[in-house]
Amino acid sequence: MSARVSISQITTVSASFADDLDAYRAAGTDGIGIWEFKLAEDSLERFRQSELVAATAVPAVPSILPLPLMEGPEDPEERVAAICAGIRRLAPFEPPCVLFLTGPGEDRTAILNGLRAIADEGQRWGVRVALEPIQREFAHLWTTVSSLDEAAALIDESGGNVGLMYDTWHLWREPLEQIERHRDRICGVHIADWREPTRNTNDRVLPGDGVIEFAPILEALRWDGLFDLEIFSDAELPGSLWREEPNKVATQGVKRLRQLLSTATVDGAQP
Repeated sequence: MSARVSISQITTVSASFADDLDAYRAAGTDGIGIWEFKLAEDSLERFRQSELVAATAVPAVPSILPLPLMEGPEDPEERVAAICAGIRRLAPFEPPCVLFLTGPGEDRTAILNGLRAIADEGQRWGVRVALEPIQREFAHLWTTVSSLDEAAALIDESGGNVGLMYDTWHLWREPLEQIERHRDRICGVHIADWREPTRNTNDRVLPGDGVIEFAPILEALRWDGLFDLEIFSDAELPGSLWREEPNKVATQGVKRLRQLLSTATVDGAQP
């Protein structure tokens, strides 16, 4: 059976939810990674008609502590309430998980309380929630955890039922044995390649255009869920994919993702 692929909607940031459904379907994806900020009143109906399945979903307010590069409430309790509201709004799409970040900062109490509240809300609505570690170079903008080990330790300290998100762009330089330790806790996988040199925190490229050696990562993951292409690409930078026509990005992205997966062993078999 071939590996299943999806596109996370931030990849085509300028397109509407309805246009993303059309573009992704035309590109041959199996699913769509839903971002709450793109939802409209008719999005759930359109989604159900599309015959696509949901990949990892992202709430409009994605972190417990404030993010320097994104607007949103300053108060962590307000932010957690917004994440919980996002879980409720995203639950009808039946995503495999809703991801969130810690945000950067020193308020560990707020982070631990937030983890517990988000976990409880996920359980209440039957939705897995997943903490995403963010790579170290830009961690000061997004997070307090930058590896699976660090994220798992924080979750264990909170006591919350929270899974882990694996993103190749963030974790490709972390030891593969961490995947072995935490594989059973991973509930979503994002794929993007690392440009060398990387110009800022939003400078990802399609698989094959960067320097990541994907095969060992994919072999360690043994992932049988959706491989979700997630591209942040600052529109102010030369060569930005966010400045390209969304249908073209979707088509090229799916092609590259399938090429990548066709050469890697996934779950012990060729995808």
